[in-house]
Amino acid sequence: MASAAEQLAANLNFSAFAKAEELKKRIWFTLGALLVYRFGTYVPLPGINPEALAQAFGQAQQGIVGLFNMFSGGAVGRMAIFALGIMPYISASIIIQLMTSVVPSLEQLRKEGEQGRKVINQYTRYGTVILATFQAYGIAVALEGAANVVEDPGLFFRLSAVITLVGGTMFLMWLGEQITSRGIGNGISLIIFSGIVAGLPTAIASTLELGRQGALATPIILAVIILAVLVIGLIVFMERAQRRLLIQYPKRQMGNRMFEGNTSFLPLKLNTAGVIPPIFASSLLLVPATVSGFSSPDAAGGILTTITALLGHGQPLYMLFYAGLIVFFCFFYTAIVFNPSDTADNLKRHGGFIPGIRPGERTAHYIDYVLTRITVLGAAYIVLVCLLPEFLISATGVPFYFGGTSLLIVVSVTMDTVSQVQGHLLAHQYEGLVKKAKLRGRRR
Repeated sequence: MASAAEQLAANLNFSAFAKAEELKKRIWFTLGALLVYRFGTYVPLPGINPEALAQAFGQAQQGIVGLFNMFSGGAVGRMAIFALGIMPYISASIIIQLMTSVVPSLEQLRKEGEQGRKVINQYTRYGTVILATFQAYGIAVALEGAANVVEDPGLFFRLSAVITLVGGTMFLMWLGEQITSRGIGNGISLIIFSGIVAGLPTAIASTLELGRQGALATPIILAVIILAVLVIGLIVFMERAQRRLLIQYPKRQMGNRMFEGNTSFLPLKLNTAGVIPPIFASSLLLVPATVSGFSSPDAAGGILTTITALLGHGQPLYMLFYAGLIVFFCFFYTAIVFNPSDTADNLKRHGGFIPGIRPGERTAHYIDYVLTRITVLGAAYIVLVCLLPEFLISATGVPFYFGGTSLLIVVSVTMDTVSQVQGHLLAHQYEGLVKKAKLRGRRR
């Protein structure tokens, strides 16, 4: 078995891709599904005036609208049928995960295995429909409030807009699930990834155009490129970083045979929360600017205007709250997705233990202690990644796509997809080696 593994590692190269028919089918399916998604971002809602929409969007794109427009691949700016994107599904998933921690019935469903997960997924779909309906109705009302954007405002427009936008979100949810099961990578993450990447060429072109016009100095553009490379390198290093806890298993006897004890590792990721903290922190901080942008000066009032000014990009208060919210969501989301007590119970059930730590409650406390310490490092890393580009954006006016959140999503999804491709290649080559070994055995 060891020689087979060594041969497998030695033979893993790009030539193996040509023989992996199943992997090629999955990649082609994924690319086709993402093309369908990109096509939908250019199909506009019926009854919209494109010129008036472009003018209205130009005034509101600095708020949360700009963030959602980035995640939707520009669909919000064009008010396409996929304008809501996949964000209602992500929000519903987060809400359901929060509820599983506080509602005993949902927590019991989570522990029931595959059947329980199916029920929770169904609840998530219901929540997606509810959230998407409210958001779609809000968009329809906001569009009617903008000057000359809707050609024939009224109940019929609102109804058609809600049905179209909610249908687009549900289709994207289904498309993401199909990519996950029949394609390669995580479908939901790839949809967000493709939306961000689709806007990168425009952002790069606009940055170079600013340099050509003299609005941006050449050293600043070079600094942007160098900073982007350094941030990408930092993300790759930190996303792969793990704290491995040594797990030992004692000797055990099965029948007349005695099996030696072995060791393994419990890997704890440095960044367990992923890209959730910066997304939620950005959304919360951009709410005042969005409300102020859609409100009249009299309705906004002096307090809201002051808050919007203080929480603008590059302001000290914005940076302070942004960093604090990122740290909060790092710890909060890590506590939701990783339960040290469940991990300790599973280790105890299978006879595993951490050397020097008593199994059970003491092991859970130790895992929680280690997880808390590495989450401090993970939170500091995300704050650094997200704040450095924010300082650059506020100082130079570089397009929003170069923000730390977008780089974090793009690099993380790319790493995850490449890992899955390598996993499929390894499995394919391993099956080939097993078949060859069986043929040689029969010939002998």
